[in-house]
Amino acid sequence: MTVSNAAPLSHLPPQLPTLLPDLGGDPTAMPGLLRDAKRYPPLKVAVVHPCDAESLHAVKLAQEAGFIEPVVIGPRGKLVNAAAAIGFDLRSVRVEEVEHSHAAAARAVELASAGQVDALMKGSLHTDELMSAVLAPGSGLRRARRLSHCFLMQTRAYARPFIITDAAINIAPDLDEKADIVRNAVELAHLLGLPQPRVAVLCAVETVNSAMRSTLDAAALCKMADRQQIAGALIDGPLAFDNAVSAEAARIKGIVSSVAGQADIFMVPDIESGNILAKQFEYLGGATSAGIVMGARVPIVLTSRADSIEARLASCALAVLVNGRRLEAGPV
Repeated sequence: MTVSNAAPLSHLPPQLPTLLPDLGGDPTAMPGLLRDAKRYPPLKVAVVHPCDAESLHAVKLAQEAGFIEPVVIGPRGKLVNAAAAIGFDLRSVRVEEVEHSHAAAARAVELASAGQVDALMKGSLHTDELMSAVLAPGSGLRRARRLSHCFLMQTRAYARPFIITDAAINIAPDLDEKADIVRNAVELAHLLGLPQPRVAVLCAVETVNSAMRSTLDAAALCKMADRQQIAGALIDGPLAFDNAVSAEAARIKGIVSSVAGQADIFMVPDIESGNILAKQFEYLGGATSAGIVMGARVPIVLTSRADSIEARLASCALAVLVNGRRLEAGPV
């Protein structure tokens, strides 16, 4: 159920492969993404409640690398203790003192809404605590679309960078929500220099089955693309994962598709499958990753307590790149 013919691989724009390391390079450093982000000035970022050493260390390194100009928000005592553990001089950053994590999230949203910062970054609070403040009525950060998370990843096992969505925010999205999730991922791909990304709508099977809602949603998303309700991408689904990543698997199953074997975006049916898929790539596939929330007025960097410093830095760099290219593109 493909919407149109795909351009050959040789027509891929040169920008996208430079975002991540060459397949023969170091898979932990993401030098291309970091290099491209350096073309833009530091991003003013409200860092929300970074009250553990890991979170604050990432802030320190991102500042030293020139990616961010942080505004650190949290209880001063906890911030001082975390800073002492890593030798970080808090006098080098602006500190907004608040009593607790809820207040930190609310203050960060206030700063972003007022234009005093250009992005938000999660520290050591829970994701739902930060997102509740972002989504609160009157926050000023919501756009028309639903918010969703995108992982930008690369592994030596797959010959192109790819996006997994949504593995962090939307638990069991319905069709309308999935449409927004796809639109957000397509917007990110466009900002990364890929004008017509290939979207694989993943399911357990590659045929439409009325007993499996995800396959019905996949078919509907393809028809929405046919009718330009979702624009700027090639969309195919339902596709099982093997069809999405292997042209040979698709050939054996008789699937004719311009997405199969070369998907740029993997749209998952729910948060559980997305989270499992992303972590399999990271822990078993040696993938590098960067994560960002799309759909809000400002980029939002969500990090996990288990994220490496490299992943945190790459996520900051991705936010810099998204913000810079949005500004270059002008108002949407």
